[in-house]
Amino acid sequence: MSPEEIQQIFFAECEESLAAAESGLAACQAGTQDADTVNAVFRAVHSIKGGAGAFGYVALQAYTHTFETLLSDVREGLVAIESKLVDLLLRALDTLSDHVEAAREGGDAPADAALISEMEASMAANAGGAPEAAVEPAAEPEVSEPDTTGSDAEGSADYELDLDALLDDLTAGFDPAPAKAAEAAPEKRWKVHLRPHSGAMRNGSEPLLMVREIASLGGECVHCDVSQVPPLDAFDPALGYLGWTFSMPETASEDSVREIFDFIGDDCALALGEDADIPEVKIVAAAPKPAPAPVASAPVKEAKVAAPQPAAPVAAAAQPEPAPVQDAPADAAAKAAQAAPPAPPAGGQSIRIDLFKLDRLIDLVGELVIAQAMLVQRLGANGITANEELSLLETLTRDIQESAMSIRAQPISSVFSRVPRILRELASSTGKHVKLDVIGETTELDKTVIERLGEPLTHLIRNAVDHGIESAEDRIAAGKAPEGTLTLSAEHRSGRILISIADDGAGINRERVLAKAVEKGIVSAEAQLTAEEIDNLIFAPGFSTAQTVSNISGRGVGMDVVRQNVKDLGGRITIDSTPGKGTTFILTLPLTLAISDGMIVNVGDQTLVVPLASVVESLRPGDGEVQGLGSNRNMLNVRGRFIPIVSLRSALGASSGALTPDEGVLIVVDTESTGQAALLVDEIQDQRQFVIKSLATNFRPVDGVAGATILGDGRVALIVDVDGLVSNAAPGQERQAA
Repeated sequence: MSPEEIQQIFFAECEESLAAAESGLAACQAGTQDADTVNAVFRAVHSIKGGAGAFGYVALQAYTHTFETLLSDVREGLVAIESKLVDLLLRALDTLSDHVEAAREGGDAPADAALISEMEASMAANAGGAPEAAVEPAAEPEVSEPDTTGSDAEGSADYELDLDALLDDLTAGFDPAPAKAAEAAPEKRWKVHLRPHSGAMRNGSEPLLMVREIASLGGECVHCDVSQVPPLDAFDPALGYLGWTFSMPETASEDSVREIFDFIGDDCALALGEDADIPEVKIVAAAPKPAPAPVASAPVKEAKVAAPQPAAPVAAAAQPEPAPVQDAPADAAAKAAQAAPPAPPAGGQSIRIDLFKLDRLIDLVGELVIAQAMLVQRLGANGITANEELSLLETLTRDIQESAMSIRAQPISSVFSRVPRILRELASSTGKHVKLDVIGETTELDKTVIERLGEPLTHLIRNAVDHGIESAEDRIAAGKAPEGTLTLSAEHRSGRILISIADDGAGINRERVLAKAVEKGIVSAEAQLTAEEIDNLIFAPGFSTAQTVSNISGRGVGMDVVRQNVKDLGGRITIDSTPGKGTTFILTLPLTLAISDGMIVNVGDQTLVVPLASVVESLRPGDGEVQGLGSNRNMLNVRGRFIPIVSLRSALGASSGALTPDEGVLIVVDTESTGQAALLVDEIQDQRQFVIKSLATNFRPVDGVAGATILGDGRVALIVDVDGLVSNAAPGQERQAA
């Protein structure tokens, strides 16, 4: 693995650590201030610090050190958790995020001197600078005690960098007076010797974690054996060369030490007691293991490896076993066989995969869907019936497609988690404090949609705080709480995802919006607009009701960008606003931008695809169910409710096709903005999965068309944008009535 790839892993882990710290501090702000929460934040910040030091990001490491020191004082109880401190920690986390971004992009580090001074002042005010004074002198003996050579000292320096939090744990709050008393009356201690073997590395065990567990029991490393480390050209990172000796306090029992190594079995040699020594290096060649022929020689080889381990009986002096050495390999094999079954649960952990590989997989699945459709159509054209086989193929193809899409699916919490920082920044610039409520943050959707959702969501939140939510004084005068509320919610509905951004502000001032639109020439002064049409004016390019231009709003580009971005995602945005109560923006987006289900229909000589997520039912109208409205409008009576009929021939400009409901089939569809409508088509050909191809990327955007797909016979079919087509075909008055 190249250094660049390792760095990418580090930055990916930084994102995870920042998210964990954000979640922990949010819990602290909400009142959950237990030790587990504080420790989780501390570990997240410490992880970033360790990686920053390893890669030489000096500014990031220096800033994180101060941040980590303050968190260490908090978890030790030296600094009390108060609302001001939580606000300081949140601002420090925001700056830490900026540091990580600067390190990733190679830019200049953010200005952090003021925040560092605030954190140091907080530590000094609450603890009088005691934590640093206690930690620094106590850390020196840890470095000087081990008996190492000059080359080992360099390794110790790296080792200290990785374990500085551990050293803090061991030395924090250490009182010199008891130490002197301990020197006068030495504590009775005993020793633990361990050496991880090659199997431990191959099976994914982490020796450093075991070392930390021993240290957490009060163990002190008194010796590290590096004598078995080979020259660099013969070095194998998967083998175990190092061994350690720990001095354990009398309070730590042998059973508690053995529990640490329960799940690693014979892959880590362990010896307990003063008379024992660090076990020898055990390197088992891979070739002799699978060879079943030399039955007699195999025990001899393994006996040689097992022979240098008389330390094991010393470790278990209370229960000696006079078993022959020849039986050791069989016992080891039996133990290995017994230890094998628990291994699969470890596979449940996540792995990192290059996004390019996932995209390639999705593309291949799309080609598989097209190939399956071609096969079905070709066999049908030749009169070959293989219903069972084709049904099985379709099921397997769908399962593969759903599995592939689930790999790319991510919870929307990765987008929602950015909102608290946006609100903090807006609070500092506008003076408006807003409480955030999140619903459905575990809802999953495609990674591509997630990545492109951040910008429109940011604009909508800034708009809600700047224009929607009133100042504290105005809210109190209106009988509301001085703190505003912003609610983010996400849910699956009919094969799509609905995301709503709701505030409890003053709502849209429609008189002001209309007056501003007339002033800018967006609409004429004589225009008669419905409430819905006035609300949609805020999406017009260059439109803004802000009195002055600020870094938040006033340029008239934010909401226009929102609508365009949502449209590019194949979605739509609607507004629901009540004066004095608040405004809700609803984003309706596809779960994926790759594959979907659709109804294949014919209109004249054209083949179109109607997304199945929008289809309610299909029918042929009976006598008297179609009524005229005006000169060129038909309405369909569906169980006592009249809905408009939209001819796809007229809407898309087809040269031929059904003009009246008697000549074709009606497909009842459901839309977000205009309610239900009936699409008039010539006939329904089939229902199948289709691969979505962007029309804007390969051609240009077309109103009423969401994209294109390739049919089984190789022809290109357009995908109908149901919501856009019905909205364009229905007059404003009918839309409001619907």
